[in-house]
Amino acid sequence: MSNFVLVHGSWHGAWCWRDLTPRLEALGHRVVTLDLPGHGEDQSPPQAVTLQSYADRVGAALGEFSEPAVLVGHSMGGIAISQAAEQFPEKIASLVYLCAFLLQNGQPLVQVALADQASSLIPNLMPDEAGAVMRLKDGNLADVFYADCAPETAEWALAQLRPDPIAPVGTPIQITDANYGRIPRYYIECLQDRAVSPSVQKVMYTAMPCRRVISMQTSHSPFLSAPGELAGHLAEIDRESR
Repeated sequence: MSNFVLVHGSWHGAWCWRDLTPRLEALGHRVVTLDLPGHGEDQSPPQAVTLQSYADRVGAALGEFSEPAVLVGHSMGGIAISQAAEQFPEKIASLVYLCAFLLQNGQPLVQVALADQASSLIPNLMPDEAGAVMRLKDGNLADVFYADCAPETAEWALAQLRPDPIAPVGTPIQITDANYGRIPRYYIECLQDRAVSPSVQKVMYTAMPCRRVISMQTSHSPFLSAPGELAGHLAEIDRESR
């Protein structure tokens, strides 16, 4: 039995792991999910949300286990797990980036995201007037996030989305070889992804080499479109990284 902490991406919350969590638990694992500040059911004011507050929230979740956990980050959740890994390396058995932003020291997420010319997400971004959150335009979001999900699943997920705090994605991550660099990391690329393009995913895991790269023929949300397959990959990573 192993421990997993699952960290969602932008606009999402702990709710997105609805279908993956029971599959990991059925394999005998313990799973903790969380709402990052300003996401899901968390009521933190967006102007007070920082990358540090993300790392602190992940660290608190890791603290629920007495032994190190496999820390999984989806999409934007990649910056949250990277920063948490720098601060809490002894609590983490391995890092898994699920079509996530795997950044180098000193990089802000926004720099990489806005350079992704193949992303269908970028035209859907709409900052609010106060500059505290990034909203999403109505339109083709089901195709961007949930292209291979059942229509009823996509409809349910779209209804859960919330505006995303801006400050964390503009903050450069700060990681070192001594802390972050000592943790094994894995990348799960999604080859039909329309939010974070496969080409940008490859650029990131090439610049920041991982112990292994696993490919899935899914769009951006395999935890909803292929949760059984994803659970199998995560269990395999756990066995390999022990």
